[in-house]
Amino acid sequence: MSFFRIAFLSLSLCSIFSFSQTRETAIDEVQIKISKNLKKKDNPAYKILQEVWKRKKSNGLSHFKDYQYEEYEKIELDLTNLDSAFTHKKIFNKVDFIFKYADTLDQTNQLSLPVYFNETLYKNYGRTDPSKKEKREILANKSSGLTSSDAMANTAKNLYKEIDIYDNVLNFFNIGFTSPIATDGFSAYDYQLLEDEFIYDTDCYRIRYSPKRKDVLSMYGVLYIAKDNYAVVRATLKSSKQINVNFVNSFYYELEFDNPNDSIFLPKKNYQEIQMSVFGKKEKSKSVIAKKTVIFSDYVFNQNLSDAVFDQKVTSLTDEEFIKDDEYWQKNRKEELSKSEANVYNMMDELKDAPQFKKAVKIYEVVSSGYYNAFNAIDFGDIYSVIGFNEVEGFRLRVGARTYFSANDSWRAAFYTAYGFKDDQIKYGFEFRKMFNRDNRFTLGVGTRRDILQLGSQLTADEGIMTRSFASSGVLNSGDNFYLSSVNQTSAFAAIDPFKNFTVRLDATNQTTKSALPEKFSLDFYKNNVRYSELNDSKLVLSLTARPGAIFSQYGVDRYEHSTLAPTIMLKYTQGLNGVLGSDFNYSKLQMYYFQPILLKSFGRLLLNVEAGKNFNKLPLALQNIIPGNQSYNLMPNTFALLNYYEFVADQYVTFQAEHHFNGKILSYIPLVKKLKLREVAFYRTALGSLMERSILMNAGNQKLMAPEKKPYYEYGFGIENIGFGNVRILRVDFNWRGNYLENPEARKFGIKFGFQYYF
Repeated sequence: MSFFRIAFLSLSLCSIFSFSQTRETAIDEVQIKISKNLKKKDNPAYKILQEVWKRKKSNGLSHFKDYQYEEYEKIELDLTNLDSAFTHKKIFNKVDFIFKYADTLDQTNQLSLPVYFNETLYKNYGRTDPSKKEKREILANKSSGLTSSDAMANTAKNLYKEIDIYDNVLNFFNIGFTSPIATDGFSAYDYQLLEDEFIYDTDCYRIRYSPKRKDVLSMYGVLYIAKDNYAVVRATLKSSKQINVNFVNSFYYELEFDNPNDSIFLPKKNYQEIQMSVFGKKEKSKSVIAKKTVIFSDYVFNQNLSDAVFDQKVTSLTDEEFIKDDEYWQKNRKEELSKSEANVYNMMDELKDAPQFKKAVKIYEVVSSGYYNAFNAIDFGDIYSVIGFNEVEGFRLRVGARTYFSANDSWRAAFYTAYGFKDDQIKYGFEFRKMFNRDNRFTLGVGTRRDILQLGSQLTADEGIMTRSFASSGVLNSGDNFYLSSVNQTSAFAAIDPFKNFTVRLDATNQTTKSALPEKFSLDFYKNNVRYSELNDSKLVLSLTARPGAIFSQYGVDRYEHSTLAPTIMLKYTQGLNGVLGSDFNYSKLQMYYFQPILLKSFGRLLLNVEAGKNFNKLPLALQNIIPGNQSYNLMPNTFALLNYYEFVADQYVTFQAEHHFNGKILSYIPLVKKLKLREVAFYRTALGSLMERSILMNAGNQKLMAPEKKPYYEYGFGIENIGFGNVRILRVDFNWRGNYLENPEARKFGIKFGFQYYF
């Protein structure tokens, strides 16, 4: 591993991939001429890769009835490019001893300081017949650094994606890079056949590849392909200097495989290194290097594993049963620690009690979570929700707190109170949740709130007490928003995951709703020829949510979700209970929600969203399906940018939204613009629905209710994202056009939205 590190940090791109002198060598009766300008059909590397494609491998584990193996993983985070001026800053007074653990990277006296290190040993089990099952079991974990919690480990692990070198598209940071083994790889890379080399006693072709265009999402590297079976034995992948990924300066992957026969391959060792910085793309910018090594060993096959082996027990890296002594790690560690890795453990023994260190950790926790923890028991926050504004409350101040003993708490209580300076009213909310079984996540919860809310900002709404929509207190809005409601809600719920990534939840809710500004917005309705201004609703809501492929960490009542391309599928059934606790209506409602991110090779990422629903009874406005508008200037997902609140109301509806992120595919062709590293986005949104006449007649308000029934409403546009400087490019600006229904009152033909996006 030390060789990989030295190569990545110390060698320049040209020295790693310097071209050999032109030469001729006979291989399989093919004349080799190293030339970047060879046509594909004349390139000997093409003939070799054709054989690779014919014998395209699949993961060898799928070829066995069952399997088991050990996996050793270590992750290290280093601060790099620390000069003498940095080390003498006042913040390091009394903790300057940490720099004795730093490594000098090169002759410029730039330092690399290890700040976090984590080791984990796993046991993996799998079965392909008679039914596919998998299980990953933690055997041991050891962690040290700025924080030894799950949060740091999860943040580091979330940087990495499992990749299959034989896939046409490789997923780095949820961005698609063309694989050098891709069948269309010659459209993205130049290939050069070099001299043969023996790798692990295997005679290999050695093929160097480099991007045809350096300003696109592509890589440099070398492929080592076995001569006898055309299997990839080793591959290196290094990003170009012009990589257009936020916060990332560069990445380097080294993959090694074992090929026991002609048709399968098994992972042997992966090494991954990612350099991140908010200061800029320059090599000398102060940055963080995240290093991950995974070693796969002790493969055992076809042992007739029983069903009992695959019984899932949810575990956390911080569970005490996985904390092992040094003797255990000396025996079970798959490779010796480097000096910098061992230094983290030594440094933290000295650093953990330093006041400056504790203060730095506290600041990090507050900024990243939005909460300030006191007494290791209570979080005060969310600090990012303290200030708000709406037409009813004017300026709004909100303070809150929650219990927080650890990331894996089995119960949590939360409370907030808010005050509006215009309406001179106090609002509040309280929620308590208790998880009784972390294997199936059986959880019970209760809550209540009295608040001013923007109803109808979501079609498939979250039933949580502590959630609050963007429209309820957004500071920047286009036009006045009088469509707010005064809500008094009490709820209880039960939830369970009978299968992995599949949640069943039942909510019981009683809620009274009335207009918060009745002189300008009415929720009045008729019932039995009597007009009412306040609606009482008792209901049961059954939700089924599937997240196939989602990855979660932290196994308390709240958990952390890793960034993946997992879809979300939700079915929700609502039953109104007339007469229960004074409820006004008996009704049934069925809703569906589907969200799917898709990587389209190197053409970017497509986000698809479909929602549909139907009311089976006539309902007043307060219980209707509102096609969600967005009168703020902010970007808001799953809304229609140019619809006003309550502009469209529907008993039954279907909406479709598509948003494609091109990752700079188009703008990179424009000579001057490409230097700005901007990325383009295109989107299209449409909604179709209907509203029964009897639902219209039961509403007593003066606003006209209508649905997009005659023709689908649609809007479209484009956006520019990745706006910023250096490595901080988080601003996005969208330009939206409305396609129809321009005759509606106060219809907006065009609108600009902006927002911040904190992803790669």
